Amino acid sequence: MSATFDLKDIKKRMDGAVEVLRRELAGLRAGRASTSLLEPVTVEAYGTEMPLNQVATVSAPEPRLLTVQVWDRGLVKAVEKAIRNAGLGLNPMTDGNLVRVPLPELSEERRQELVKVAHRYAEQARVAVRNVRRDAIDTLRRRLRDGEISEDEFHRLQERVQKLTDEHVDAINRLLEQKERDILTV
Repeated sequence: MSATFDLKDIKKRMDGAVEVLRRELAGLRAGRASTSLLEPVTVEAYGTEMPLNQVATVSAPEPRLLTVQVWDRGLVKAVEKAIRNAGLGLNPMTDGNLVRVPLPELSEERRQELVKVAHRYAEQARVAVRNVRRDAIDTLRRRLRDGEISEDEFHRLQERVQKLTDEHVDAINRLLEQKERDILTV
């Protein structure tokens, strides 16, 4: 009877919340250059907004420098402007088709702000995982009430959903601890 209750789907949805957190944390600058820092940047190109990675190649040749190799020379100024206006606190410099983006030293105050942002992202991920758990348990309750599953089956599946939830919350906490270490120890 429990074949209609899909634990794989629940796991997949929880994995999705953890993956979103992983991407968000990758965008937080921890003092070292990371190409994912520029992922949220969009460029006004060819009459539309385009992600930076669709008009240029981003690389991190040095720990405190990102380079953006723009493919179309006519978009260099637009790329430079998009990076400057992205709210990342970066000041790009143009050198032909190459845009150099030096990363300034992080102050202790800025590090603390980044840790708070990381905590906020982690809490959003935990809430998303708990929402998946709530939806799953509500479905189980409805099926128990409708007589589709037995009381024992309900409790067994509820325990498995809780175990999945605990595993994903632990994964979120580990990602947060790692990012906190990265931000504070540079």
